[in-house]
Amino acid sequence: MDGAHSAALQLQQLPPTSSTSALSETSFSYKENLIGALLAIFGHLVVSIALNLQKYCHIRLAGSKDPRAYFKTKTWWLGLFLMLLGELGVFASYAFAPLSLIVPLSAVSVIASAIIGIIFIKEKWKPKDFLRRYILSFVGCGLAVVGTYLLVTFAPNSHEKMTGENVTKHLVSWPFLLYMLVEIILFCLLLYFYKEKNTNNIVVILLLVALLGSMTVVTVKAVAGMLVLSIQGNLQLDYPIFYVMFVCMVATAVYQAAFLSQASQMYDSSLIASVGYILSTTIAITAGAIFYLDFIGEDVLHICMFALGCLIAFLGVFLITRNRKKAIPFEPYISMDAMPGMQNMHDKGMTVQPDLKASFSYGALENNDNISEIYAPATLPVMQEEHGSRSASGVPYRVLEHTKKE
Repeated sequence: MDGAHSAALQLQQLPPTSSTSALSETSFSYKENLIGALLAIFGHLVVSIALNLQKYCHIRLAGSKDPRAYFKTKTWWLGLFLMLLGELGVFASYAFAPLSLIVPLSAVSVIASAIIGIIFIKEKWKPKDFLRRYILSFVGCGLAVVGTYLLVTFAPNSHEKMTGENVTKHLVSWPFLLYMLVEIILFCLLLYFYKEKNTNNIVVILLLVALLGSMTVVTVKAVAGMLVLSIQGNLQLDYPIFYVMFVCMVATAVYQAAFLSQASQMYDSSLIASVGYILSTTIAITAGAIFYLDFIGEDVLHICMFALGCLIAFLGVFLITRNRKKAIPFEPYISMDAMPGMQNMHDKGMTVQPDLKASFSYGALENNDNISEIYAPATLPVMQEEHGSRSASGVPYRVLEHTKKE
């Protein structure tokens, strides 16, 4: 009772002007958070629609003789315009809300892609089959929405003017310098194992992407904030730190895209989306908390609820990407393992098909000159040829034929 009475007395002793200003500042910070979150959600949603439009255009023109026929379609140009608009919205969102709030909202693009994929699917499913196939996607979307709600509700309310002096002060602070030292050492070690030891593990590649991405989002927030201040009349473009941040932003984004392209050539896109989202979001939030001091002054409950929102969003994205159908490579010839009653490799010690360390296919050719070469499968039907003395001096390949006795 005494503590509550003293707190009430202290609250009564506060000047009305200071309490009013504190209340307006708090409401303004929540308003900025809401504006940034809405811009990020809008941007990711529009980018997802744009990518699906361009993908739809490429699929429709897959059989065209002109490899650049999509340039002549309005659908592809509409997708490009929407992509630029979405990226502009995401870029502008960093100027209003803390980095720790904007980064996890990229889950919106995964949710939108899952919904668009279900809407535009062409097969007709029975209700029971449809629910069985997409139950994980529905659960993942629900979890991602709940996680996004918690992120927006319990996001940090740290707001600081991105002036040249403030950005420089954060850049030379000892916590960020120590973080940069650890990140550079870790990046060099991962790059050594990836390039020299040929460690093509997906975690190694996506950790390289995440480390570069953390620097990208840090520099994007600085550049976006300084540009918004300049537009508002407080010119920041005459500070050298603006151009340093801009160059770092472009360089890290380019190398990040390069590593992502290499990962997409070796692993499934759904696996890259889920693992990349988790690693990139975790490291980016850590970088933002160290550079911009996002969680300074936040209570433990808000921090725990924000972390819970991140975990729920991670689980939702994982379930959504786990349910995506993997692409099956097309084989324009008959596979032996798909034919019942056929032996796989050997028949009485004689090779039926050459061992190519891949799928065995009917109609492959035997090379009499060099057995270690890679053989191309023959196009069916295979025409039988008579083998005589003149065929020995002809083409060094012959079709393997087997009689009923063999």
